[in-house]
Amino acid sequence: MNINYLLNSGFMIRDENTLLVFDDYEDPEGIVDAAYDKGDFERLYIFVTHAHFDHFSTHIRAYAQNTTRYIFGNDIKHTKRVKIFPKEKLVYMKRYTEWTDGAIKVRAYDSTDVGISYWVETPSGKKIFHAGDFNWWHWEDDTPEDIELAEKVFKRQMKRLDGMEADIAFFPIDGRLGASQEMGAIEFALRTKLKSFVAMHRVDYPRWEPSQKFLLAARTPSIWSPIKPGEHRVFDGKEFRED
Repeated sequence: MNINYLLNSGFMIRDENTLLVFDDYEDPEGIVDAAYDKGDFERLYIFVTHAHFDHFSTHIRAYAQNTTRYIFGNDIKHTKRVKIFPKEKLVYMKRYTEWTDGAIKVRAYDSTDVGISYWVETPSGKKIFHAGDFNWWHWEDDTPEDIELAEKVFKRQMKRLDGMEADIAFFPIDGRLGASQEMGAIEFALRTKLKSFVAMHRVDYPRWEPSQKFLLAARTPSIWSPIKPGEHRVFDGKEFRED
């Protein structure tokens, strides 16, 4: 699989002749534009986890003609922005629902913020998890009650994810959380079966250097923390490499 970082939680993945685009709210390097104009794909799926401005932008309407499906979190259904998209190409997903068109399989999980997260199986059988804003949002200046609630809702959702398998998992390592930025990722990595891990949602923060605690939890050498839009990696089923 070929993976390009767009910005924030935005990524484009090519798996053989299938393109999957996640949370493309801004693409400074024009990665998706270039791939779309080249046209050497059979299917294009554009996923948006939720309606927050840094995950959903209407510029993705420009790809409508050759998009197979737009797959949106159900909260987007209630926005004015979605009205410009062709209804026949829209799929709205609620938490814990599934959708397939015979080529890809999609399962929606809950978030600990707004919207959903996605587990996707591609036509070739590759498995991808994109967390959206699902994370253990442990803000150190929160009240004790809010800190307790954040832990409770995160761990409740993790029960649904226990044992989940993914070739690539995209998960927030948000620098704003300071010393707590890895908490959610460590718990997530411990309780799932991942071949690789990609850090996201860290605009304006330096490249993440995983702690020893995370490395022991993840049990994989395949970790990528992109910081510059347009960064690219190839995942060969075992590890990331620069093409």
